Amino acid sequence: MKSIRLRPGKEKSLLKGHPWIFDGAVAKGGADSGETVRIESHEGRFLAWAAFSPKSRIRARVWSFEESARIDEAFFAERVARAIEARKLWRIESDAMRLIHGESDGLPGLVVDRYGDTLVAQMTSCGTERFKPTLCKVLLSQTGLGKLYERSDGSVRALEGLPESSGWLAGEGPVELLIREHGWRLGLDIARGHKTGFYLDQRDNRQRFFQWTAQRAFAQVLNCFSYTGGFTVAALAGGAGFVTSVDSSAPALEQAKAQLRLNGLDDSRTEMLDADVNASLRRFLQEGRRFDAIVLDPPKFAPTSAHAERAARAYKDINRLALQLLRPGGVLFTFSCSGGISVDLFHKIVASAGIDAGVDAFISEKLGGAPDHPMTLCFPEGEYLKGLVLVRKT
Repeated sequence: MKSIRLRPGKEKSLLKGHPWIFDGAVAKGGADSGETVRIESHEGRFLAWAAFSPKSRIRARVWSFEESARIDEAFFAERVARAIEARKLWRIESDAMRLIHGESDGLPGLVVDRYGDTLVAQMTSCGTERFKPTLCKVLLSQTGLGKLYERSDGSVRALEGLPESSGWLAGEGPVELLIREHGWRLGLDIARGHKTGFYLDQRDNRQRFFQWTAQRAFAQVLNCFSYTGGFTVAALAGGAGFVTSVDSSAPALEQAKAQLRLNGLDDSRTEMLDADVNASLRRFLQEGRRFDAIVLDPPKFAPTSAHAERAARAYKDINRLALQLLRPGGVLFTFSCSGGISVDLFHKIVASAGIDAGVDAFISEKLGGAPDHPMTLCFPEGEYLKGLVLVRKT
């Protein structure tokens, strides 16, 4: 077994259970892409078994901190079974859920979502790529399902020196699926949709927006970066008078219209704009339009902390405009899914946006990802989705 020796003092994060070893921590040693290596302190003490990534800044990702562990099919079967069992801890009102959430489930670089009888996997690290056949076998065995689609086409693969890969790994079937979420039916496309086909992490936040709408009877709602209309469905189902949805993807807006039909919702109470969100917000201000509730669910502006400064400006701009468009007493659901933006930084960005807008607001709630997208004490980076519910002061 090949070994990686760390520089003096670079073992501290591993001793706290954090699963990443960065390139600057490595004193010597190497291995093939995805090969399992023994991680040792500068003095030669065992620290972990990890998957080696020769081209990534994260040079190795930990499989296990137990020296007696063997990284084989039995190991992966146990980890997958444990992750599936953990999902029983939470009440998930859907037939779609995240089964494997990477490092939080002890399987770095692996994301697996279940949509009814179909599994969709993203393998974004050299370790998961090397063990792909084994992981496929284990996932099918542990779930009892026969269909597994791969969506390993994210930009993070390039950081690992891996090509994009997508398509059926096991079985075959339609790529356009229907799922049940709370009381709604929602459509998705596992081949062409974002992420693995849908934003399952926003499941409970859509339900929360539905509840706010039902309680407050919003007359005018604005859903920005609306994608396939999950928050639009929630608003209309909750009794919103009219919902304006803005997204720069015409196909996504067509899917949003289909969502309304699926749920028997009145499309005369909606306006769907294929347009740039920032430009639309500015135009609405010029036109004197105001809204009782606004959702801001933008794409990932800062994939890493290196992009945080530029992303902060983008988040601040859209939140400033949204707060200006909000009527007194109105409600803003604002989110960031950027791993490079911490919870505290996001709060500061939104507060700064309020100052520039000349608007103050109560922080009514703090939101995060659905519980099947967990973070752990040892891996706080798992908390990538963060949100605030703001009520503009009257």
